[in-house]
Amino acid sequence: MDKRVRVRFAPSPTGPLNIGGLRTALYDYLFARKLGGDFILRIEDTDKNREVAGTENYILDALKWVGIEPDEYPGVGGDKEEKYGPYRQSERKDIYLKYATQMIENGHAYYAFDSGEEIEAMRQREAEKGNSGAKYNHETRDSMRNSLSLGSEEVEKLKAEGKNVVIRLKMPTNDEISFVDIVRKEVSFKTSLLDDKVMIKADGMPTYHLANIVDDHLMEISHVIRGEEWLSSTAHHIYMYTILGWEPPQFAHLSLILKPVGKGKLSKRDSAKFGFPVFPLDWKDPESGELLFEGFKEYGFLPDALLNFLAFLGWNPGTEQEIFSLSELVENFDLNKVVKSGARFDIEKAKWYNQQYLMAKSNEELASMIEDDFKNTDHKSLAIFCGLMKERVENLNEFKSKGYFFFEKPKTFDEKTISKKYNVNNDTHFLNMSEKLQALDEFKTENIQQIIKGYIGDNELSFGAILPIFRISLTGTMKGPDIFATMELLGKEETLVRLNEGLNNFKSLI
Repeated sequence: MDKRVRVRFAPSPTGPLNIGGLRTALYDYLFARKLGGDFILRIEDTDKNREVAGTENYILDALKWVGIEPDEYPGVGGDKEEKYGPYRQSERKDIYLKYATQMIENGHAYYAFDSGEEIEAMRQREAEKGNSGAKYNHETRDSMRNSLSLGSEEVEKLKAEGKNVVIRLKMPTNDEISFVDIVRKEVSFKTSLLDDKVMIKADGMPTYHLANIVDDHLMEISHVIRGEEWLSSTAHHIYMYTILGWEPPQFAHLSLILKPVGKGKLSKRDSAKFGFPVFPLDWKDPESGELLFEGFKEYGFLPDALLNFLAFLGWNPGTEQEIFSLSELVENFDLNKVVKSGARFDIEKAKWYNQQYLMAKSNEELASMIEDDFKNTDHKSLAIFCGLMKERVENLNEFKSKGYFFFEKPKTFDEKTISKKYNVNNDTHFLNMSEKLQALDEFKTENIQQIIKGYIGDNELSFGAILPIFRISLTGTMKGPDIFATMELLGKEETLVRLNEGLNNFKSLI
């Protein structure tokens, strides 16, 4: 019988969940759902010095917003929580020492008592010998203060004192550790090049290296999907599985998400530099409440659009199809189609995805999404507005920024176009058209169009001399939806008032 698929997304609460982490969570979710497995959120909070208040809630809120809520996470696991929980590593502290001690007893780990200064001094000594980048490993461990180099009495004394006591993994001297990565295929590491990782820190908390393999084993994790930065450490993890007599999970190490320029890992600093979000939700200072980074949600993205975009940052279905619903992503997702090369973060492509999803929404749905920005507008009018604007916006916020003139008079006017198109001699024609519009019983798009286009044709006028002046009078800009539909939504009275005020203002601009 095949082992049940169980995957975990295991972030550290040391800062907000970024786009790279969200992509990892998405791949976990898609893989688990396709194979009928479980998607677990585990909080790896063993580094208390770097923990940031509010991060755990932020992570869960972000996953819920995009619609990939885990099956098991702190406080939510049902019957499985008793077997696999707790899901915060800080609440599992007592579990890890048992396995570290077991490795010591079997000769695969040891106590070390070196201070940070002593380790730095070792590196300096090695550097002077020409060994730059020295590690705490088989080459240096005998020159350090640990249970391999010291006598038993000294070791017991230092353990009793309890200062700088850590437990390190003892890596073999001349061996090779190989494993098959789903993304990167055959991977091998020479143990002579690997360091002796700390497994239990001086404060008694485990490091990631020990805690993740113990938890993955006890939680029966079948597949570990994580970033490529953990690839080199996987040799240590495979070795620990081996010496503990456990079957390791299958690994899939994802490529980096690169900066828009294509070089270097995307970082939070790029948000300010390039002017786009790198976090799913707004991130505020936990103490002051000051906004530090804008999120994709607040930027005006739809969660499905963001997921669709992220799915393609490293994965390709092998077809021409680009728009996938979440259920379609689940159906088509395959870890074997994840590429090992880095994926460039293209914000313009992200905006394109969002625009496609906006255009696919009904006018009523969109009206409900933006109604907080237009509190004094009835839902029916707002839905009509959304219908006129949705092909002209890339995010929800642009309904207001690009279409504000539907609800208030223009703040500025396109003076360049006015200087080219406005002719005071045409004012009589605008007055005549205004009178005809005023006489309309039904101020509807088709009727408005018939009046204006008919007048222009009957009087042998140029459309280019008349329609731009109409548009700028009403909207302030040459950009916008159909001018006749715009006039209908504005209404007869507002249309005629703006046209009259516009003509009066334009005389002073030429």
